[in-house]
Amino acid sequence: MGLDTGDTAWVLISAALVLFMTPGLALFYGGMVRSKHVLGMLMQNIFAMGIISVLWSAVGYSLAFGGSGRFIGDFSLAFLNGADGITGTIPTMAFVAFQMMFAVITPALITGATADRLKFASYAVLIAAWALLVYFPVARWVWNSNGWIFQMGALDFAGGAAIHINAGIAALAVVLVIGNRIGHGSEPMPPHNLPTTILGTGILWFGWMGFNAGSALAANGVAAQAVVNTHLAAAAGMLGWLIAERKQAGHATTLGAASGAVAGLVAITPCAGFVGGASPLIIGAVAGALCYLALGIKARLKLDDSLDVIAVHLVGGIIGTVLLGLFADTGVNDGGADGLFYGGGVELLVDQVIAAVSVLIYSFVVTYVIAKVIDRTMGLRVDSNDERAGLDQSQHSESAYQA
Repeated sequence: MGLDTGDTAWVLISAALVLFMTPGLALFYGGMVRSKHVLGMLMQNIFAMGIISVLWSAVGYSLAFGGSGRFIGDFSLAFLNGADGITGTIPTMAFVAFQMMFAVITPALITGATADRLKFASYAVLIAAWALLVYFPVARWVWNSNGWIFQMGALDFAGGAAIHINAGIAALAVVLVIGNRIGHGSEPMPPHNLPTTILGTGILWFGWMGFNAGSALAANGVAAQAVVNTHLAAAAGMLGWLIAERKQAGHATTLGAASGAVAGLVAITPCAGFVGGASPLIIGAVAGALCYLALGIKARLKLDDSLDVIAVHLVGGIIGTVLLGLFADTGVNDGGADGLFYGGGVELLVDQVIAAVSVLIYSFVVTYVIAKVIDRTMGLRVDSNDERAGLDQSQHSESAYQA
C-alpha cells in the first residue's frame, strides 16, 4: 500500500486531539480537588506531556514497536532512528506521534486516585519508571503484531486493556502504598470548581473522537463507525450513571453526569472499531451504571481513590474489554472477530478475559514494587504539614487563586 494523504491528515489531526485530552484531563481532575491542590493536579498532568514524550522518542516507541519479541521490543528504533518509512497508508512518523499521545495520557490518569498527597519529584520518578516498566511493554503486548496478547487474538481497538485497565489498577497499587488523605472519611472534601470539571469533560469527550476513531489509522468507514460509537456510548454512560445515582442517592448530580460520560467513553474504547448497531448504547449504559455502583465498594473498603479513577477507568476498562467478547461484529470490521452474540462462540470472550486479567496482574505487581521502592528511598508522599498547606504552595510555591 502507498501513502494516502487523507489517512495521513486524519491520523495527524487525531494525534492533536489526543494531546488536547491531557489538559482536558487536568481540568477534569483539577475541578474536583480542593482549591489548595489544584495547581498540583494541573502540574502533574501537564508534566506528563513533557517527560513521557521525551521517553517515548528516546526508547518507548522502540520498546513498544521495535524488534520481534513477544513481550518487549529492542533499541533498534531508539531516538526514532529508522522510523521514517510507511506504516499501512500513513508515514510511520504519524503513527509515532499518535501513539506518543496515548503514552502521555495513560500515566496522567493515575493522578486522580493519588490527588493531594504526592511529592512532585517522586511523582516524576514514578511515572517515568511506570512508563518504562509497565506501559511500554503492555502497549507492545496489545498493539504490536508480535505481542503475545495480539497474537492470542484478543482485541483492543484503542486501549481498554493497554490504557484504562493498566492505569486503573496501577492507581490502586499506588493508593495502597501511600494511604488515605489526612481527614479522609472525617472531613468534607468537596470539589472546589465543578464548572472546570465540566469543561474538562467536554474537552475529553471532544478529544476522544480522535482517541478512538484515529485508531483506525485511516479515514474510512471504521473510523466513522468509531466516532458514532464513541459519542453514543458517552451519552448512554451519562444516562446509566444518572439513573443509578437517582435511584440510589435520590438525585442526579452534575459530577455524576460528567463521570458517567467518561465511564461510557472508557468502556467503548476497546470496542469502538469492532461493534455497531445498539451495542455502543448497551456498553455505555452498563458501564455508567456499574461504575457508579463501584463507588459503593470503594466506600465500604474505605479506600481513598480521590477522584474515582479505579471505579471509572479500571471498572470501565474491564467492562468494555469483556463485553467486546460478546458484541464484536465482523460485519463492522472484518479485521476483528465475531463475539459470542454474533456467532463467534466463546473463543474471543475467553481471550478478552485473559488479556484483561494478565494486564491487571502485571500492572498491579510492577507498579506496587515501583511505588514501594520510591517510598522507601525518596519518600512518595508529602509530609502532613505540606499536605495540609496544599500541594500548590508546598510543591510549587504558587496559588491558583489570589485573595
